[in-house]
Amino acid sequence: MQKDPQEEPRIRLDVIAVFAGTSIVALTAVPWYGITHGFSPALWVLFSIFLMWNGLSITAGYHRLWSHKSYEAVLPVRIIFALGGALAVQNSIRSWCSNHRHHHQYVDDPARDPYAATNGLWYSHLGWMLKDYPAARVTDSNIRDLNRDPVVLWQDRYYWVLAFSMNVILTTCLGYLAGDALGGLLLLGFFRLVVSHHTTFFINSLAHCWGRQPYSDASSARDNGLIAMLTYGEGYHNFHHTFQWDYRNGLKWYQFDPTKWLIATLNLTRLAGNLKRTPPEQIERSMVNMQLKRARQAASDWMDADIWVARLEAEYNELIEHLNQWAIYRQQWVALRKQNLADQASELKARLKEIEAELNQQRERWHNLRCQFA
Repeated sequence: MQKDPQEEPRIRLDVIAVFAGTSIVALTAVPWYGITHGFSPALWVLFSIFLMWNGLSITAGYHRLWSHKSYEAVLPVRIIFALGGALAVQNSIRSWCSNHRHHHQYVDDPARDPYAATNGLWYSHLGWMLKDYPAARVTDSNIRDLNRDPVVLWQDRYYWVLAFSMNVILTTCLGYLAGDALGGLLLLGFFRLVVSHHTTFFINSLAHCWGRQPYSDASSARDNGLIAMLTYGEGYHNFHHTFQWDYRNGLKWYQFDPTKWLIATLNLTRLAGNLKRTPPEQIERSMVNMQLKRARQAASDWMDADIWVARLEAEYNELIEHLNQWAIYRQQWVALRKQNLADQASELKARLKEIEAELNQQRERWHNLRCQFA
């Protein structure tokens, strides 16, 4: 890893104390207490609720709402996410978002990406927080918009008070109400926090080294359904890095992305709005570009490689032409529907279906051709 020769990063003893202390308790006291006393069903239910609360506060709040502005949310939702973020103990909204925006701006740069995967799995998972690396320092220049959000400023000002209150006081009190104050502190506080930390950190580490790259290979980000299961949908990381403004990470309906489902539900109940979606033709172009790149590489080893590459490029160009035509007609149809011009929209819809049928035929030809190089 590249370092500034003028400055050796100081060790963050406060961060090490938090990680070491919570991990020791989670690995020793929690199993000991579970064996000798047991945790009641009520505590396990609360554990699940707290785990989802702090997890979704990071993914739907810190990440998609504040870092990427992929949608807007009403004040009560923002407050709930701010409290859940303090429960997660991953720093304040301002600090988290500043680091994350730098990550996207300088992704994989070993000196400027705060948790660059190019510095190794350990560094991107945890090591980047253990020293005061320059890349991870908060700068106001990339969070000026957040400095106008009163919820963000309030949470930042009282962050450690909130973090202590949520993780120690609240968990102990709820444990007391469930008949086991110490059990509440150990299970809802320490164990939940350690599980939450490391599953979240998988996004920075494993999601940059394990999985597929269907949309782009411009960065190390990858799609991985298993990581998505552990991170509330954030494991579809190749999609995210390619279309970072999109409120979705799991594009397909069957892809596990509860963060997307939560945001969509908030939108239906008018607690959120202005959801940003990437146009479908833009997504398909990215996928087809990657397919062409890989098919070219495979064809280069074949006899008559130039002929096969030329055929691939011809079919690719046909597909892109059909896709562009479909996108133009679709945009016109959507515009007419928004203007309530039903008759004109109906006429255009018939032509759009014809173009879509032609596009599907070209997709089939493209699929059959590139499958020869799979």
